[in-house]
Amino acid sequence: MGGVILKASLFVTCIADMMYADVGRSVVNVLKRSGVELDFPEGQTCCGQPAYSSGYHREAADVAKKVIEVFEKSERIVMPSGSCASMIHHGYPTLFAGDPVWEKRAEEFVHKTYEFSQFIVDVLGLTDVGATFRKKVTYHSSCHMSRLLGIEEQPKLLLKNVRDLDFVELPYSYDCCGFGGTFSVKMADISGAILEEKVDNVIATGAEVLAGSDLTCLMNISGRLSRKGYPVKVMHLAQVLDQGV
Repeated sequence: MGGVILKASLFVTCIADMMYADVGRSVVNVLKRSGVELDFPEGQTCCGQPAYSSGYHREAADVAKKVIEVFEKSERIVMPSGSCASMIHHGYPTLFAGDPVWEKRAEEFVHKTYEFSQFIVDVLGLTDVGATFRKKVTYHSSCHMSRLLGIEEQPKLLLKNVRDLDFVELPYSYDCCGFGGTFSVKMADISGAILEEKVDNVIATGAEVLAGSDLTCLMNISGRLSRKGYPVKVMHLAQVLDQGV
């Protein structure tokens, strides 16, 4: 799709690195095909969100400093997670508020960090990455990505421009899936009830594939779909955009 447009670094995130390596590969494939010169800084680690959301702000700040240092020389940073991106955009400024050195470094880091679909649509200016996928697909809008980052239409726009893809809206798509990180552990009964409603809505669409942009949400929904025996495949947006090329 042309020569190199921009240079960017991949922040793959913990869960993609440890559990969903195929998602990382798809992100690389789509970005390179879209003309991005991509690198992968060694030493990257967790964004710090688990510690931050559990109230361990000092520990989260130590992790955040490591992340900022690792990506210090990157021109732009792309990550396949709205949740992690929202931690950087909202959590980092909070962690370093009032610190004259780290507040500035965090601000610079925030301004060059993008969620995957946001980067493709808003930075690269692309709505069609050349994918083909002959499936009926619905999309789950994750809480952090839509509510904290305001990224709502970009992933749907990319899906609707995939050739042969039959896109169907998910009823109450912006409702939480029930995961919420440690919430799903601390409030298991409430989390499970929320998840049950989400799965019922997915099934009601008749979709063959549920796509999303946050792997923790997809892991949560996929687990319930599997336990109930529903034949719905769960895929990250990047995996769908990496199809049929």
